[in-house]
Amino acid sequence: MKNPDFAADKALAKDFLSNFADPRGEPKYLNILQDVANRKIRAVQIELDDLFHYKDVDEEFLQRVTENTRRYIGIFSEAMDELMPEPTEAYTVDEDRDILMTQRVDEGADGGADGTDPLQRMPPEIKRFFEVYIKAFSKVTPLPIRQVKASNIGQLVKISGIVTRCSDVKPLMQVAVYTCEECGFEIYQEVTARVFMPLFECPSQRCKLNKAKGNLILQLRASKFLKFQEVKLQELAEHVPKGHIPRSLTVHLRGELTRKVAPGDVVEMSGIFLPMPYYGFRAMRAGLVADTYLEAMSVTHFKKKYEEYELKGDEQEQIDRLAEDGDIYSKLARSLAPEIFGHEDVKKALLLLLVGAPHRKLGDGMKIRGDLHICLMGDPGVAKSQLLKHIINVAPRGVYTTGRGSSGVGLTAAVQKDPITSEFVLEGGALVLADMGICAIDEFDKMEESDRTAIHEVMEQQTVSIAKAGITTSLNARTAILAAANPAWGRYDMRRTPAENINLPPALLSRFDLLWLILDRADMESDLEMARHVVHVHQNLESPALGFTPLEPSVLRAYISGARRVIPSVPRELEEYIATAYSSIRQEEAKSNAPTSYTTIRTLLSILRISIALARLRFSETVAQSDVDEALRLMQMSKYSLYSDDRQRSGLDAISDIYSILRDEAARTTSMDVRYAHALNLISRKGYSESQLKECLEEYASLNVWQIHPNTFDIHFIDA
Repeated sequence: MKNPDFAADKALAKDFLSNFADPRGEPKYLNILQDVANRKIRAVQIELDDLFHYKDVDEEFLQRVTENTRRYIGIFSEAMDELMPEPTEAYTVDEDRDILMTQRVDEGADGGADGTDPLQRMPPEIKRFFEVYIKAFSKVTPLPIRQVKASNIGQLVKISGIVTRCSDVKPLMQVAVYTCEECGFEIYQEVTARVFMPLFECPSQRCKLNKAKGNLILQLRASKFLKFQEVKLQELAEHVPKGHIPRSLTVHLRGELTRKVAPGDVVEMSGIFLPMPYYGFRAMRAGLVADTYLEAMSVTHFKKKYEEYELKGDEQEQIDRLAEDGDIYSKLARSLAPEIFGHEDVKKALLLLLVGAPHRKLGDGMKIRGDLHICLMGDPGVAKSQLLKHIINVAPRGVYTTGRGSSGVGLTAAVQKDPITSEFVLEGGALVLADMGICAIDEFDKMEESDRTAIHEVMEQQTVSIAKAGITTSLNARTAILAAANPAWGRYDMRRTPAENINLPPALLSRFDLLWLILDRADMESDLEMARHVVHVHQNLESPALGFTPLEPSVLRAYISGARRVIPSVPRELEEYIATAYSSIRQEEAKSNAPTSYTTIRTLLSILRISIALARLRFSETVAQSDVDEALRLMQMSKYSLYSDDRQRSGLDAISDIYSILRDEAARTTSMDVRYAHALNLISRKGYSESQLKECLEEYASLNVWQIHPNTFDIHFIDA
């Protein structure tokens, strides 16, 4: 490869910045530079995609930019200095740097600085009020961290990973400015590394001529600093080979890229891979070994937060179209984990968990949470963990942990020593990382009792209070908790009371908005359907036809982000209806010998939260009575598997049960006729006899619900 001609490359960069036009035909980079001159933005991002499509740029130039990125950032910066237009809008000159710059330019014009001395010349960095970043190709697949090797040093690389730690944003010196006590000149020293050696003696020509060792004073106010943040990026679980542990890489974020990421974010970063020698005592220990880091050039989030979601034109149209669909509630619910058979009401509850209700803050500072908490309790093999994993994939911010692998400290916050400053710092646990998101805890029943108490405060107050190692503070944990647990004896034992089976303290149970009992009952018909479904998924790697195309997770996220912007209110006429419904639930529980739930005033708040979440799904500003009815139905259905079993064992009201089986079958086949042989087959699977079927037919025929054929006993429903 021939020696690069940097002057020619600078001319090419200048030509590109001047003439590159976006799809609308406007000069893209000249418009950006005008915004920079007007102090609207501070960062200029040059995209390699644009360079690739520019007519005068050849492949060799592109290769030089990707393989020697740091040098070419300097070349593009110099080209921008020359092309920088005059400001077209007035801006306030209140920054110290602007005042100092005006003074320096005036002094330079008066001939105050000795032009022959290179140290007295103002470096271009101090004049710049913008930063230049080169963004990698958008189509290039990001590399796993362990594939970034020595051959990539100095090059632009693109990697993906999860952020595990972020330092505070600190000022990093870029140009140090000194004033000489003897000759009064300003001396500039450019700083390129993390550490630098300050100047002590004035190196100017005048001091050398006078043989005066002028004492230099570092002027912090006149020096230029950059925002600097250090981030630890860890390999994604899917990129780790068998038997290995995830690797991590240090990433340096500068200027406008700081504060873009938080621990727990899954991101894609492009940057320059560089070596960094150790300094001081660490260098004595490390010897010739150097560390590597990535100097970030761009940061892209895989999943945006709901608040940051910006809907594109076609997405907005799609959401408006979906919102007008009358059956959107069940369609969205069935699009959650379509590979999992049944559990329609459970999926509806999980959809409402994703939508949530708005947080309420009263005038005196008291807060009422809006997040829903759901606990799925059931027999082994009812796809609880799969549902948890799927919800974490759909949610923009989700953390998945298991009960046995989580300690109280791991869930809340730990006190650790910061490797950079050696101070004690707080490191957030799973619940803090899931702030404004969802924390899924599997094997909830296997947790130690002492660790489970850490969750109590988070579930109601939504904060984590810490008093350790001299640190007394409160961290936000506004998270929705989705827990999965097995009953006390592994499987639900019908001979014992629900309280004995559930085996969770009432203080914790009352905090869950919905406790869903999913029992695995032998039922020939549903078992056959489920077996067919599972075999189909296993063979074809997709769910059987649902009658509509399931929505993609990205569309679900976009819809939910739109729904979360709505803040519905409960109308006055519904207040009495909700209060009456709550008091009747309390009365029923008081009369029951073995209550299946603990109804407290928190249950009333749960009804309100679920109703508001349902109104949000409809993009409605007010809660309707149908929302409250659906909220009450979900609460009833969460214990349905218990009631249905009780009814069957006691033999109570077999007639009504047979009628509901036949009615459901007629509704399923959208036919008004059910053949007698088919009806007998249906009810015998549920454990009922032919004599009970005949009794049911006679009773409902007398009520004019259906007509019975005199010879074949076939059933014809009368359309009311």
